Amino acid sequence: MKNAIEISEWLATLAEQGGRSVVRVDGRRAPSSGVVWSADGVVITADHNLEWDEDLAVGLPDGRTVAARLLGRDPTTDLAALRVDEPGLVAPAWADADALEVGHLLVGLTRPGRTVRAGLGLLSRAAEGFRTSAGGRVDRYLETDLPLHPGFSGGLVLDLAGRPLGMASAGLVRDAAMLVPAATLRRVAAALVAHGGVRRGFLGVATFPVRLPASLEKRVGQSGALVLTAVEDGGPASRAGLLLGDVLLSLEGKPLGHVGDLLPLLEEERIGATVPARLLRAGEVRELPVTIGARERRGEGGAP
Repeated sequence: MKNAIEISEWLATLAEQGGRSVVRVDGRRAPSSGVVWSADGVVITADHNLEWDEDLAVGLPDGRTVAARLLGRDPTTDLAALRVDEPGLVAPAWADADALEVGHLLVGLTRPGRTVRAGLGLLSRAAEGFRTSAGGRVDRYLETDLPLHPGFSGGLVLDLAGRPLGMASAGLVRDAAMLVPAATLRRVAAALVAHGGVRRGFLGVATFPVRLPASLEKRVGQSGALVLTAVEDGGPASRAGLLLGDVLLSLEGKPLGHVGDLLPLLEEERIGATVPARLLRAGEVRELPVTIGARERRGEGGAP
């Protein structure tokens, strides 16, 4: 019984301490949650928590409600950053979730109202990094059985040692209580604060996956490729000489058989790099150098 009481007291301590970094976010019809990112007033939350970009507010742990402004958002990872003019906020000392394994206990802290709401659950599934349906890169797949409730997304997730591991999100995988790891938060939050969004590489093409005939498969050493169904005038692909109807076999030596194969090759660090594009044109294999451009932030999604 004594051990159970000690565990209960420890969980209450975690909720009290972690709750100092959890805020309420008023950006839609129902309040949601957010986490202090930096002591100078940056708050991160889930992108789907914000139904509008203006007239935002944040409910602080001390009970006050203050105005907030949007710094940036990235729908592909379901993250957004806000700023409030309140110095001295308490930011978590983020810990990496690399050692987190299925079965580990987790504490979820949210603030859908004036006070903190706590939940206890397990890490129910874990896998390597993945891409969301919108193409965003998340460094680990971490699914929990923390209870879903209004205001869940944007909350803080701790382990039983009290280490903040990431942010809760119900917007990444349908009907799943996901943990967005700190590594992803660091990368995306830095881009949102600096640029208002995540910069991504751009070729200026639309593609469709095709299966190659057996004769071509043997010749080029792969079974699938991407046919170019559109090439944007003046875009990187157009400037490199790619044409409508070309069949793109590989980029920088990486075979392409699905549209998703392009996404890892168009990360922010690839912008400005000149890479070889191997393609089929009228049955002839060619190789052209392509310089990866930067996509303008006109919303997310669209052609690579």
